[in-house]
Amino acid sequence: MGRIFEVRKHTMFARWDRMAKQFTRIGKEIAIAVKAGGPDPDNNPALRRCVLNAKGVNMPKDRVEAAIKRAMGKDKTDYEEVVYEGYAPHGVAVMVETATDNPTRTVANVRMHFNKLGGSLGNSGSVGFLFNRMGEFKVKNEGQNLEELELELIDAGLEEIGEDSEGNIIIRTPFTEFGNMSKALEDRNIQTISAELKRIPTTTTELNEEQAKEVLELIDRLEQDDDVQQVFHTLK
Repeated sequence: MGRIFEVRKHTMFARWDRMAKQFTRIGKEIAIAVKAGGPDPDNNPALRRCVLNAKGVNMPKDRVEAAIKRAMGKDKTDYEEVVYEGYAPHGVAVMVETATDNPTRTVANVRMHFNKLGGSLGNSGSVGFLFNRMGEFKVKNEGQNLEELELELIDAGLEEIGEDSEGNIIIRTPFTEFGNMSKALEDRNIQTISAELKRIPTTTTELNEEQAKEVLELIDRLEQDDDVQQVFHTLK
């Protein structure tokens, strides 16, 4: 089951290296989590996950606390989570997760990005079947034995385990087992760097460098949009 989780590297686009964008993304996630389950991380697993991910990108504690307080205030912004599906150039499937206070604006912008860069926005369900929604945990590799850890975590819903290019352990579990895995790692005092819900492609498309560059340009444009939280794709 264990394998290496490689992340596609490219020098032309600095994807998710923009600290301000990361903070904005997590701030919206905090607002949505507080609205759904309250402001106490101890009693709100979704908010607890947000706080953990905030630490993972070095978001200052006072900014996290301010985001929670803002989400409880009278002037809070109500965000709606909307997922868009489409195709990038060369048949690469794309899913765009957004958090918006104005879906009309967001869908217009997302469609514009697709159209300007050779893609097309599709209907709901047009590419979703090409992805599995999974929980992905990144944990510190503090002398862990992957085979032993794999055996320990199978009952918590472990589906995949391996290492990324930086030597961290990546653990994937079905969406329905996210809470069980989170608790299992906590019970074992395993330090979690991040815990996120991902859309993992079931199949990938391999392109030459020039074609891949066109796809990555669209992905980068989408990720820069203020309403976009995450972008998933089938480019290998």
